[in-house]
Amino acid sequence: MAKKRKINAESIISEAERNLTIRDVWNAGSAEKLTFFIMGLNQLKHKQFAKGAMFLALEVAFLGWLIFSGISALSLMTTLGPNKEMTTGLDKDGIPVTIQPDNSVIILLWGVLAFLIIAAFIVLFIQNYKSNKHLVYLKQTGQHVPTNKEELASLLDSNLHKTLMAVPLLVFFLFTILPTLYMITMAFTNYNKEHAIAFSWTGFTSFGQILSGNLAGTFFPVLIWTLIWAVLATVTTFLGGVLLAMLIESKGIKGKGMWRTIFVIVFAVPQFVTLLLMAQFLNTQGALNNLLMDWHIISEPIKFITTDSNAWVSRATVIVVNMWIGIPVSMLTSTAIIQNLPQDQIEAARIDGANSFKIFKSITFPQILFVMTPALIQQFIGNINNFNVIYLLTGGWPMNANYNSAGETDLLVTWLYKLVFGQTQQYNVAAALGILIFIVNASISLVAYRRTNAFKEG
Repeated sequence: MAKKRKINAESIISEAERNLTIRDVWNAGSAEKLTFFIMGLNQLKHKQFAKGAMFLALEVAFLGWLIFSGISALSLMTTLGPNKEMTTGLDKDGIPVTIQPDNSVIILLWGVLAFLIIAAFIVLFIQNYKSNKHLVYLKQTGQHVPTNKEELASLLDSNLHKTLMAVPLLVFFLFTILPTLYMITMAFTNYNKEHAIAFSWTGFTSFGQILSGNLAGTFFPVLIWTLIWAVLATVTTFLGGVLLAMLIESKGIKGKGMWRTIFVIVFAVPQFVTLLLMAQFLNTQGALNNLLMDWHIISEPIKFITTDSNAWVSRATVIVVNMWIGIPVSMLTSTAIIQNLPQDQIEAARIDGANSFKIFKSITFPQILFVMTPALIQQFIGNINNFNVIYLLTGGWPMNANYNSAGETDLLVTWLYKLVFGQTQQYNVAAALGILIFIVNASISLVAYRRTNAFKEG
């Protein structure tokens, strides 16, 4: 009961503390007021030296960075560097020298980092305010103020989550947030092969090129094929895996473990190895064409994945090869679900005269679909971004003269790769395309997932 009263008291205190306003904290005293400007001051006053010193040191470091580096980085963000072209001039001794243009790549990077540092400082200021507010509340209610030793001990107890998350958050900040924002800002510049060092802000020009400009004739056909591919790749592997699992789990099939092992081996082989081997197997001089000609089934090689293949032949080939790779995965998942189906429902259906097809249609398949729908949505999004299958198998072939740096089997993600590493090197357009791909993925994911029974019943 004592423990319960303690928990309830803490919840009441928490609610009462939450009701304190900024005005209440401001009027609590001089130290509390000064802490709005000199972070950590009130904590140091109450002998929470570690916390107070941390807040103060980080504020001093931030102000030092802002004065000596931050303001300069932010000011250069407006133009990304005033010098856009290589010029000549004279040094202090009157000797002609070449003046290189400003490196907008570095300027943009430091500018984005500057905004993130400011955002991080705002979060730090909020934490400083919350700590200051908590001390005001403890002082007003006459409660015990944690000592420096108790505050440090809490980092391994009640505040252990803060200790454990410190390093992961820093890594996430540097290697996820920063590159992502850097890529997003790049989409609003003219950063390309012609402006590889010095570039400028161009607003939504890159998006205009993709949606209504010279790249629209490539974007929309590639987008349509990407969605068609994602649907077919997801549906075929799912249905193939379910049917294969049902076949193996049938009562008349012997050696179930052996059959599962065979298909698991297919799955266990690294995907890139399978794709490279299949590319050789399906080549005009590959084993498949040689066998078909030896058996007199065809008189000349079938162009499955060449530069001048029929577009839909190559696309059908990609889907079939993807089935070879993806069906074993779906088979394993479906097998686990089938083995855990309620057998009483199935037996009751058999007693009522239902055949195997009706049982599959009304009991087995709906339950498999219910469990696997979230995974299917994830798989669908993964297929939209399926770089390996297209790049390693076809490389985007066959080519289309009406497309800009893309082939008939290219997805949006492989086209993005070609825009970056191809001859044109349109980094800004690739960044804008990356944003559009994210919008497509996020929209489909949110709409599809919210419509699933798993979400509605979960």
